[in-house]
Amino acid sequence: MSGPDFSKAELLPVIAQDEATGDVLMLAYMNAEAYQETLETGRVCYFSRSRNKLWRKGEESGNVQEVKAIYFDCDADTLLIKVNQIGGAACHEGYRSCFFRQVTDGGDSFQTVGERVFDPKEVYKKN
Repeated sequence: MSGPDFSKAELLPVIAQDEATGDVLMLAYMNAEAYQETLETGRVCYFSRSRNKLWRKGEESGNVQEVKAIYFDCDADTLLIKVNQIGGAACHEGYRSCFFRQVTDGGDSFQTVGERVFDPKEVYKKN
């Protein structure tokens, strides 16, 4: 085995984790092309399922992820990438982590546990 097995699925899930803090920042997907670009550039490139194309993390927001280490699981079908999160936010909604909502009251509600780092309307220039 030489690395992740893209023959099992065209898109493999990728967990991005802050190398310094251990915080889980996001879950995204990579195809073989995105994985190869990530290896070659040292910056994380994902595959956007909604846009159906390569997504170079931070290409619009400037919040890029520098690769510090790449791991794959025992089945070679999931990746963990430890990153240096530049710009302070991994989430497109402006939060440091995409996991900023905590389920409460036995699943009946949730609370926001993160603070916005940036305003997405300003960064992405969307109404």
